[in-house]
Amino acid sequence: MPSEPMVSRRTVLASSVGGLALLALPRAALAMSADEAKVLVDNTVAQINDIINSGKSEQAMYGDFEDLFARYADVPTIARSVLGPAAKAASSGQMSSYTKAFQVYISHKYGRRFREFIGGRIEVAEAKAVKSFFEVISTAYLQGEAPFEVRWHVSDKSGKGLFFNIIIEGVNMLASERTEMGALLDQRGGDLDTLITDLKTL
Repeated sequence: MPSEPMVSRRTVLASSVGGLALLALPRAALAMSADEAKVLVDNTVAQINDIINSGKSEQAMYGDFEDLFARYADVPTIARSVLGPAAKAASSGQMSSYTKAFQVYISHKYGRRFREFIGGRIEVAEAKAVKSFFEVISTAYLQGEAPFEVRWHVSDKSGKGLFFNIIIEGVNMLASERTEMGALLDQRGGDLDTLITDLKTL
């Protein structure tokens, strides 16, 4: 597999924090409040800041980020959205295995990259209702970079408040992540089972 190109820290944040996803529009009106959505993102950001500034190795970060995704992100919705049309043809067993593998993949992918953000931070400002979900606005401060905006989309359609999308400087990460997963699947001839196996080691 070809090596990854060199990218700026801002690009890495767009692809990685945005790894963190990504994802499908909520289907139902929210029962949660703007304050609750802001608290969710406050807690998510606090844990991200702790992880990236913990001094741990990349390997040690993997488990921390997997715990973060499992707790604060709507991983099943994100995983299904990123898989795209292939999700409709997958069996329930395949989707379960894929979702677990996807979470491992995301943890390893961004665990490898987050060391770029040591010394940086993300600060949460406000939350507002947007149709059937909430948008929480934050600002990222990285060493040697101008501050830039990160918008988190939060919904409780899964039964509790979770983030399902992140937009960085107006760029929605769903399309790029879906394209990447589609390319990985194409490289394997559309074989979802092979993709599931490989996601755990990418």
